[in-house]
Amino acid sequence: MKKSLIAVFVVIFALTGCDRDRMSEVGFKLPDGDANAGREAFVYMQCHQCHTVSGDDFPPVEFADDPYVHLGGPVTRVKTYGQLVTAIIHPSDKLIKGYDREAVSEDGESKMYNYNEYMTVKELVDIVMYLQPHYDLVVPNMNYRWHP
Repeated sequence: MKKSLIAVFVVIFALTGCDRDRMSEVGFKLPDGDANAGREAFVYMQCHQCHTVSGDDFPPVEFADDPYVHLGGPVTRVKTYGQLVTAIIHPSDKLIKGYDREAVSEDGESKMYNYNEYMTVKELVDIVMYLQPHYDLVVPNMNYRWHP
């Protein structure tokens, strides 16, 4: 009886691990992109209508408001390849912090246009390859109080 109970727990434990791994990003890798083609795709898709990119200037978009979401620049955590891909193909996954909620979302969903049915995989990886080098990792300035 004791052995069969242990066997049941082992099987249940093994099965719970299967669900988690089904949606895992382990083993997922898109091909490398071309940063120059990524910048062209960024402009072609008019991403610069809502986004600025640290250290880059774009042509003005007629009848558009000023861009309000800044990409790149100093960050305290690395923007990984996977995070940038996710931000592009599923922008509502994690809405950006530090911006007025009305500026970036409606009813909790990102205002970013969903290009998933129009963007090629090549355009996606090119845009990620273009954006990633614009992020500068900085160590946050932490002023700790020392107690005697």
